[in-house]
Amino acid sequence: MSRQIKLIWDFRGPASAKTAEHHEIHLKEYIIAEKLSPNITGFEVLNEMYAIAYMVVTDETMIQVRDALKPHRGEVF
Repeated sequence: MSRQIKLIWDFRGPASAKTAEHHEIHLKEYIIAEKLSPNITGFEVLNEMYAIAYMVVTDETMIQVRDALKPHRGEVF
């Protein structure tokens, strides 16, 4: 089984929650368009001024997705 990487986009400001929620929609669309697996996405509101959207990819597809979507950071899932 290959390692899974969680790619993360950070959003700050009063509209961060809505922006992160909307960004997740585009991540799901990208997964469908590129036929990627696993199909794990989400968003988390960490406080009223900070939220994240994320997508989990495999080690093999990480470079492709990173170059196409420009996440702010990543971590092992």
